Amino acid sequence: MKTLILAICLMATGLSHGVDQRLYKQHGDYKVFYSAFNSSFIAPDIAVANNIVRGKDKGLVNIAVAKQLGIGLPTVVTGTVSNILQQSQTLEFVAVREQDTVYYLAQFEFDNEDFLTFKIRVLPESDGLETVYPYDFKFQKKMYLD
Repeated sequence: MKTLILAICLMATGLSHGVDQRLYKQHGDYKVFYSAFNSSFIAPDIAVANNIVRGKDKGLVNIAVAKQLGIGLPTVVTGTVSNILQQSQTLEFVAVREQDTVYYLAQFEFDNEDFLTFKIRVLPESDGLETVYPYDFKFQKKMYLD
């Protein structure tokens, strides 16, 4: 079931970016994957099983941090999303664990044709062998009601 959520998140990532944009940000040895999409991409039964509220004005942001593809790392993820009027929402990320990987989802609300700015901070869990620093980045997305 969770595999389906990850597949949808990754598919939404690919659909939400132009051909010339990367699907991730590079931070040292880490790749930080990100996407934002309408909650309606998630099937109703999957949403219920994962406490996701679906709605035409509800979106999800997905963050995953990896050193190698397919293996998301435990990470502290925080962030906000704001519209062009600087109305801001704090994002509350929930870890979704699946086999050897973990990714983070947070819900937000939006209006039709909202141009949103996501400000995200990630801090990968240290393996004790190297010092890990937080990484701040932002991305923008125009959202449409379903």
